[in-house]
Amino acid sequence: MTQNKDTSYDYLIVGQGIAGTSMAWHLHESGKKILLVNDSSLPSSSKVAAGIFNPLTGKKLVKTWLADEIFPFAQNFYSGLEEKLDIKILHQASIFRPFRSIEEQNSYLAQTSDPGISRYIQSAEKQQNVPEHIHAPFGGMEVIQSGWVDLPLLLEKSRDYFSNSGQYLEAGFNTNDLKISEETVFWKGFNFTKVILCQGFNARENELFNWLPFTPVKGQILEIEIEKLKTNQIVNQGIFILPVSETHCRVGATYSWDPLDWQTTKAAAEELKGKLEPLLKVPYRVTSQLAGIRPSSHDRRPMLGIHPDHPRIGIFNGLGTKGVTLAPYFANQFTEYLEKHKELNDAVNIKRYFSLYFR
Repeated sequence: MTQNKDTSYDYLIVGQGIAGTSMAWHLHESGKKILLVNDSSLPSSSKVAAGIFNPLTGKKLVKTWLADEIFPFAQNFYSGLEEKLDIKILHQASIFRPFRSIEEQNSYLAQTSDPGISRYIQSAEKQQNVPEHIHAPFGGMEVIQSGWVDLPLLLEKSRDYFSNSGQYLEAGFNTNDLKISEETVFWKGFNFTKVILCQGFNARENELFNWLPFTPVKGQILEIEIEKLKTNQIVNQGIFILPVSETHCRVGATYSWDPLDWQTTKAAAEELKGKLEPLLKVPYRVTSQLAGIRPSSHDRRPMLGIHPDHPRIGIFNGLGTKGVTLAPYFANQFTEYLEKHKELNDAVNIKRYFSLYFR
């Protein structure tokens, strides 16, 4: 952090994953003075996440919640940061979904008559060939308006930007260190108008919001090497195969709930390899394995809003597996709520859980 004598800020943002980083950018762009505090020694799901954005998910080809609004917003957000930070983080890439059977082929093709879904499917005449490295005897479907975001690079360059402007502090955080009054919030010699907690999985240990129904999910991915990969297409059939260079891919992801730790396991590696090998036509080599804990909620919707008893303390959490698209959109909505008093979407407002706090 650049040294200065300032001790007063509009906002303290705690946590620099995709939630905290998105909040920091939106508040900063709205003219607010922020201090972004983060402990880089702590594990972070955003550092592990593949960053894929996919408008059609699941075995039944379901359109992602609010995709028509969220996806364009996210792509504009990341494109803007590419220009501002002079980096490449947004990678447009279609997603090839191999059909498992003739029945699945017929079922999926029948769904393309739905205009809400067809807009995200490549027309037959523009469909690419089946990727050379993929086994797909029944063909497949190409999903468009998809791709991935290089989250580790985004977080690193955002941290550098805010550090250089005196708005980043590398430090641990404990809610017990907050001194909350009617006029301001004090923390370690600084004072703030509001505090926004964006702590991901670590929010479960936060006494102010531990009443929220967090349902975190552990996920593991493999990083593999394939010789002479000739496509940037993502493959999705039970697992994803994400090319990140001409020779390297990420493969994932597993889902588990016990134990909720950050350790990789042999069982998860075998599970992923068991799904990968029937898909691949070519040899591969595992180069590493990563684990993260997704900060999900009970109803699979983000959790944002203001504490019921402390109007200067807010939370932005519960982004789950789709944080790369949810974070920019709802960081913008939260900023407009905080600064312009615009209402939050009821589906994400933590007011839906106030009964858990007051019981």
